[in-house]
Amino acid sequence: MFGYDLLFLLSRFTWNEISPGAFLGAVLLSLVICVLYVVRKSAPAPILAGVLAAAAVQTVLGAGLAPAPVLVLGLMLYTLGSWSSWKLAIPALLLSGMWTAIAAVPVIRAERARIGEIGMLILAYLVAVLVGRLSRSRRDRMEALQERADRLARERDAQAMIAAAEERARIAREIHDVVSHSLGTMVVMADGAAQTAVVDPVRAGDAMARVRDTGREAMVEMRSMLGVLRDDDPTSRAPQPGLAQLDRLVAETRATGIRVDVTVQGAPEPLPPGVDLTAYRIVQESLTNARRHGGALLSLVTVTVAYGAESLDLSIVDDGRALTESPVDHEGHGLVGMRERVSAYGGFLSTGPRADGGFIVRATLPVGGAG
Repeated sequence: MFGYDLLFLLSRFTWNEISPGAFLGAVLLSLVICVLYVVRKSAPAPILAGVLAAAAVQTVLGAGLAPAPVLVLGLMLYTLGSWSSWKLAIPALLLSGMWTAIAAVPVIRAERARIGEIGMLILAYLVAVLVGRLSRSRRDRMEALQERADRLARERDAQAMIAAAEERARIAREIHDVVSHSLGTMVVMADGAAQTAVVDPVRAGDAMARVRDTGREAMVEMRSMLGVLRDDDPTSRAPQPGLAQLDRLVAETRATGIRVDVTVQGAPEPLPPGVDLTAYRIVQESLTNARRHGGALLSLVTVTVAYGAESLDLSIVDDGRALTESPVDHEGHGLVGMRERVSAYGGFLSTGPRADGGFIVRATLPVGGAG
């Protein structure tokens, strides 16, 4: 760019259109303009002002429309439009147009250019500003899209963390229910076997066989739940227990020597899988708590399952020692787990000691319209 400007100024000097001093001054100003263009992005507006000032002095020296200021002004207007606001771009465009019109006067008088050509040059400056603004709009839009993508990625990660935490809590409840029920049953039966081993070895052997079977069933269910963690294929997941397995659950408790009466009211109907599992776990946890906390007074547990058109009602009542809902003893375990399960389906749960002794658990689970 500086080379073209130097050749232009040499031609003006050769034809004696400018003096030697004006020639040297114009060459120096052309060099300044080119240097300012190189560092244009550091401060576009002040550098454009410097270019205009240098171009104006060149005009005063008689350089006319030299190539360097003409090209640099166009490029600077694009830069200003791309990196600054309209408040700076419009005054810069007007000043550049004024310089072009003033510098073109001697050129037009010498018939080296026409007025229309000068007008096209000013129009080119306008186009440079508009292209710069379009470039900025596109850049802003891309930055906004990138910011939105980053925000969505952060929200997705947060949702994934929440889902993972909920899944961990669900699995923890499942493991608690399986382990506490199965181990509780095994402990009671093993204790009974130990007491009868000397006087009745056959009965003790039967009790230990039931301990073995209960342990195997617990291991199978644990493997099933752990398999869900290792495999995301829904077809590989074993069905979760439900009220269809209630008889087996009750039989395990009866095997410990506790009487369990079951009453089913209404016609049993297929339940949503989540509600069916929740109902099973509530009965399982209630039987475990009765066995664990009922003490020597425990002789009977009554389980009532009532099927309704809109809800499933459960009632588990024992006649043992009342279970104290101590936050220290039970927070995050059986009773809290039952509440979480019931609340997840919009149901209602009440637990507490009975006036005449024992403990009662009542749960209502909505099923109307559920698939």
